[in-house]
Amino acid sequence: MKTEFALKLVLDWGRSLSGFAADHAVEAVRGGQYILESIQPWLDELSARTFRDPRDETLILAFYRELALLFWLDDCYDHDLIAPEQLAAVELALAQEAPRAPSGFESCAAQRALLAQLAYDRRDYIQLLDDTRRYCGALRAGHTQAATGKQWSYAEYLDNGVASIAYTNVFCCLSLLWGLDMACLRRCPAFRQAIWLISAIGRLQNDLHGCDRDSSMGETDNSVILLLRRYPAMPAAKFLSDELAGLTRMLRRLLVEEHLPPAWDALIDAMTGIRTHFYETSRSRYRSDGTGSTARTEPQA
Repeated sequence: MKTEFALKLVLDWGRSLSGFAADHAVEAVRGGQYILESIQPWLDELSARTFRDPRDETLILAFYRELALLFWLDDCYDHDLIAPEQLAAVELALAQEAPRAPSGFESCAAQRALLAQLAYDRRDYIQLLDDTRRYCGALRAGHTQAATGKQWSYAEYLDNGVASIAYTNVFCCLSLLWGLDMACLRRCPAFRQAIWLISAIGRLQNDLHGCDRDSSMGETDNSVILLLRRYPAMPAAKFLSDELAGLTRMLRRLLVEEHLPPAWDALIDAMTGIRTHFYETSRSRYRSDGTGSTARTEPQA
């Protein structure tokens, strides 16, 4: 699927959502392309069993839309894009097997209905609903913590941050669309540990990349800022960089020892490179100088 065509379709889908921004679509398509290109040879191999073509534009678009939805939900909490009662109704709709979205948010229900229809394994769809509940709960907890001024410990922050980075949602959507057997793999403790480790790595990569921007904008939901507020003399960025290196070593050892399916090895490896290949190349949402475009789409009449 060509980038401009994909971008148009994602923008068309999100146009009716209050506060849906061009950068939600841009980063969803850009990030989705990076992930799919990283694992395409393994998706090609799996297609002999699943009959799911990694070039199927319906599947690709569904994946891009789910990523855009995650970005939009994040900003609903960070920037109050919609009223609290609307957000609560949207959350409920996204977590139901038969979603009924409130007026004006029908795109959310349409996305859930599409994924239910496309699910290679129904268990992935049910799990995605639960993952969405946990993602929204983590966003809510982070927002509440920042608003009250109560400081989490580093351990509490990281536990919540592993959910709010949404890697589990991304992986589950990929499995749902292309038959990666995540429902079965979740039973394996080593697989669950690998998912936790890559999510923790993603959270620290995100925080380290965005700490200057977050600080300039008065944001507090960032591990670098949290540690500096608790321990002003602490070399927080150095500490977290060391933590990141340690988590990465732990993940590498686990992957060597446990021999996950090749597609998952490739996917996890791609996600370890997300800071270099996604955050640092962003021209909008993840620009560290905070000057990227946040232009909103115009709602339909």
